[in-house]
Amino acid sequence: MAEPEPDFTWLPDLALRPVGGAVIWANDETFAEKENLIRPGPATYRPASFGHKGQIYDGWETRRRRDPGHDEAIVRLGVPGVIRGVMVDTAFFTGNYPPEISVEAIEMDDYRRPELLARDPGWTTIVERAPVCGDTRNPFIVTSEKRWTHVRLSIFPDGGVARLRVHGEGRPDRRFTDVTGLDLAALDNGGLVLDCSNRFYSSPQNLIFPGVANVMGDGWETARRRDDGNDWVHLRLAGPGVIRMVELDTSYFLGNSPGAARLSGLTRDGDWIEILPRTDLLADTRHRFPVQSDAVVSEARLDIYPDGGMARLRLFGELA
Repeated sequence: MAEPEPDFTWLPDLALRPVGGAVIWANDETFAEKENLIRPGPATYRPASFGHKGQIYDGWETRRRRDPGHDEAIVRLGVPGVIRGVMVDTAFFTGNYPPEISVEAIEMDDYRRPELLARDPGWTTIVERAPVCGDTRNPFIVTSEKRWTHVRLSIFPDGGVARLRVHGEGRPDRRFTDVTGLDLAALDNGGLVLDCSNRFYSSPQNLIFPGVANVMGDGWETARRRDDGNDWVHLRLAGPGVIRMVELDTSYFLGNSPGAARLSGLTRDGDWIEILPRTDLLADTRHRFPVQSDAVVSEARLDIYPDGGMARLRLFGELA
């Protein structure tokens, strides 16, 4: 009889792709893509299904190491929080699973680039190096009560993992716990996109649609610029109001997300003021930025540099 699943598997998976999780970095993904680690649903397998890299696996698989070291992947949690347990699922990996794994976690309140995050000294081990079995759901209980935003899965020395499940309880970012009010840009609250510089691939109206994007086509994407300019979108807000938080969501935009963005607002005096200064962005990330200005604005303009795609734009605040 199979062993019963540990209690933590009842809890939500904080890393799952549909809740905003993303595999932001891996040192290698020669045979199978790192993004498969957090796909919803169990892994699948079709025997003798070969691509140009060999047998196709529904998971993350690295090449065979010929040198010392190990492989690793970093997952940004879609919902940061307390982790109660981790499931390392090696489904269908039999002669190519890693003999051992470990898991580390870190809490970050900025948006540094993944290669810099990988070298940060603040990583804490939450699952000590331990053996795993092939074609098996390998559970590990976590006892830390800390809030985490990222986890790093290390496999020793190489091999394949089908799914990584990070079960736990969400904990909010304390910087935004006092931010309340309305999404002043949302379509269902009365927001409207008035104009944009380019809508070659998809409509800018998608930026203010309800819910989250599920694929790249759910957002706004411009053509590639071949000049020194930048793209922009102009919105009418639900009404004159004060913006307290800006959310710039580049989910599903990987090699085509903007490098940076800037937000301006139109005041009652007819002047455009800066709400969010030009700020570097990451691919496939839901960025949130607090706003200090108390200015009342009725319209907003988002500039992206130089071009690319954005899934959603949220402007939380209060109507004046």
